[in-house]
Amino acid sequence: MSASYQESVVTLRSKIDEIRTITNSEWIDSLEDRKRKELEFHDRDRDRQNDIQEGSDTYEKFYGNRKYYVATASSRQYTADWIAKHAKGKVFLDYACGNGANAIAAAKAGAELALGLDISPVSVANATQDAAEAGVAETTEFFQADCENTKLPDESVDTIICSGMLHHLDLSFAFPEMRRILKPGGRILAVEALDYNPAIKLYRMMTPDMRTEWEKAHILSLADVRFAKRFFDLGEVRYWHILGIAAAKAGPLAPLLHKADDILVRVPGVQLMAWIFTFELKKPEAN
Repeated sequence: MSASYQESVVTLRSKIDEIRTITNSEWIDSLEDRKRKELEFHDRDRDRQNDIQEGSDTYEKFYGNRKYYVATASSRQYTADWIAKHAKGKVFLDYACGNGANAIAAAKAGAELALGLDISPVSVANATQDAAEAGVAETTEFFQADCENTKLPDESVDTIICSGMLHHLDLSFAFPEMRRILKPGGRILAVEALDYNPAIKLYRMMTPDMRTEWEKAHILSLADVRFAKRFFDLGEVRYWHILGIAAAKAGPLAPLLHKADDILVRVPGVQLMAWIFTFELKKPEAN
């Protein structure tokens, strides 16, 4: 690790300390209404003191979709492998980090510094606690910030992961902001829901309390990937979970559904019925 790189990490940590000095009232006042609603929604969603019991009507109303995430093992493994490959020795940013699982994974994979920022202070507190319990507090920094205006220095981050969060943002601000803070040659992995499957779209319409109004209207499509190409070079695009989404209720048929997905997600047109897709972005090298 070069002395200049280490110095840049020290400077970055100092800037994060400065961001943390923003008072709560200043922070709230700086947010437009849609962002305040996102903050409130995710504070409720991540509150570990919430005593809503799994299986209750209230739980199903707000969190019933969680049972389907048992189907996502293959995309989660792909994401974990990508983090392990691209985190070591890097400044890694978990963008809208939630409870910080990806930043913690990056720290365990040898990131020089793993960052996590989120609009929700409850999420930041959870992530900080989890990092300490995982033994990676020294190489992680979690802080409250606006993804569309992070206040991080220009070209201060090597690698970014966006996991299930771009649909909460205005991409006309988010993509330029990520380009600004990413170093030349830096990489991004986006892991997002895809907005084509009519059955999944119907489920979203029937479960409005599980999402914010903004989120419902901004599930990603390939049009958003084309928009991203204005700011980044596009890498690999992959599709995940067509039939496998039903694995939560398929019992012994679940392995068969996952095997069918291995084929279906490679078929042009059919692959657009996937629940989740991933795409890589890269900031061009400096001339």
